[in-house]
Amino acid sequence: MNPLQRIRSLIFIVAVPLVTAAVSVVALLDFRLSANTPMGQAYPRLWARILTWIAGVRVRVEGMEQLDPRATYVFAGNHTSQFDIYSFQAAFPHDFRWIAKQELFRIPIFGRAMRKVGFIAIDRSHGRKALKSLNLAAKRIADGASVLIFPEGTRSPDGRLRPFKAGAILLAIRSGVDVVPIGFNGASSVLPKGALLPRGGEIVIRIGQPIATTDYTTKDKQKLAAILHDRVAALLDPEHLPEQRGKQEERPG
Repeated sequence: MNPLQRIRSLIFIVAVPLVTAAVSVVALLDFRLSANTPMGQAYPRLWARILTWIAGVRVRVEGMEQLDPRATYVFAGNHTSQFDIYSFQAAFPHDFRWIAKQELFRIPIFGRAMRKVGFIAIDRSHGRKALKSLNLAAKRIADGASVLIFPEGTRSPDGRLRPFKAGAILLAIRSGVDVVPIGFNGASSVLPKGALLPRGGEIVIRIGQPIATTDYTTKDKQKLAAILHDRVAALLDPEHLPEQRGKQEERPG
């Protein structure tokens, strides 16, 4: 890491809580803001653009022609880095909302701001409460709130695509909207899991063809998870593919 990038990275670490708090306060004070309109994206997008700029990260989105700007989708992508979130929020032009664990909504100021801009709370525990929150989230999506999910469940430790958890796919099936494969490339090089300082660089977000969920039932969640996994893999550079597949594709023809 060169000296200039190290300075940017150190500033980024200090800036994250400060920018988050400042943007949250301004969002709460903005009486024009509504969770149910594209205006709800304004402050989360500002937050992410400030942080990616400070970190020296450039974001490029490929494949927007696959999407209907008026449609509602469940976007599903690989998860390699915290910068998957920053990059998608900063550069993805489609109106969408985040799904976040309900504990985050209890944080003073930040939690209230999340509700105001339309973030969707979900209970990650097991049992009736979790099922109820899943159904409520599916209803919000069916009513017009596009979302991004990470079906792997957590960040990949080495940047390679991991198996998808079928439970995350239930959200797409129950909402009845198309699910869109998303490939995040380069984010793990910017900030690998476990690292503290971002290295700067470029992140490329690739968008695949939407998959209709209307022909799937909850019993088909494993089948849809496998199809979606393959569609996401097709959008990734070789270094992000599952290890066996990555080795096969790197072999000379």
